[in-house]
Amino acid sequence: MDNNIRWGIVGTGTIARRFAVAAKNTLGASLNCVASRSIDTANAFADEFGIEKRFGSYEAMAKSTDIDAAYIAVPHGIHAFASKLMLNNKKAVLCEKPICVNEQELLDLIECAKTNNTFLMEAMWARLVPGTIELIGLVNDGIIGKVRGIEGDFCYDMTDEPEHHAFKPEYGGGSLLDVGVYALNFASWFARSPVSKITALADIGKRTRVDEHCCILVKYEDGLIASLSSAMTVKKPNSGYIYGEKGFIHVDHFYAPEKLEITIFGKESKTIVKPYYGNGFEEQIAHVGECLNKGKTQSDILPLSHSLYITRQMDLIRGQIGVTYPQDS
Repeated sequence: MDNNIRWGIVGTGTIARRFAVAAKNTLGASLNCVASRSIDTANAFADEFGIEKRFGSYEAMAKSTDIDAAYIAVPHGIHAFASKLMLNNKKAVLCEKPICVNEQELLDLIECAKTNNTFLMEAMWARLVPGTIELIGLVNDGIIGKVRGIEGDFCYDMTDEPEHHAFKPEYGGGSLLDVGVYALNFASWFARSPVSKITALADIGKRTRVDEHCCILVKYEDGLIASLSSAMTVKKPNSGYIYGEKGFIHVDHFYAPEKLEITIFGKESKTIVKPYYGNGFEEQIAHVGECLNKGKTQSDILPLSHSLYITRQMDLIRGQIGVTYPQDS
């Protein structure tokens, strides 16, 4: 494949806008196309970001010869549909998190990627930013000793947007899939043994029927316990902690930190700053480009097996808190 990867975006919402800015700022990437269910919406988005090709249907872009890869930026409930559409037309797929709303959807999507011998990756951009890479390296090097506890809260208040798709079951709504997925991933990056037990509680909206605030305890076989929470109606600091036998590390915006505060018991604390290259999405765009130019069909850093691991955890949690989607039947 040519060193330059030609991208198309499926969807025109907030996350698509962030991707468009990053794509324009990434060496080896060109943003050629955008697709929406409305040609007027696609035209407006394309005009704003200087995109040449615009399509009034996802199918039309999938069949186009103008892209090598598609970024899926539609609501969760149609991630699988849009991703399959691109894969079946031999377009590499970077699908926004969560890659699918349940295990069966993801198993079907992975099979689709295999059948088409085409690249597929979940857009867990936070795993690829410099701060996360530094943090994982420090913990792996044993700077705080064996990890015994993890905390991570990703909680915000969007009660002023009651009709947002994140509040709708048909779109895979709820805080768990929207931002709890970051917390579960964060914990998994530092766990060294399988999960032995998950316990979850949630506040389920009477109108929305999705989890508006969810608290999760994850215990691993080696004794590590992670305390995690997600919310769409409760605002929290969104900080994280990794506690070890020798000390702990605090990270602001834990899911993709730019500042690491390290405390080693009995020693002076220190801070490490690792800014994003741009808005945080450039790193994942560059990573997909590297994978494609090496002929890979999945990432070694964000393999599909890991997406499946986290998806199964979210299925279990939804079973405990009583959140179901039409896609589950």
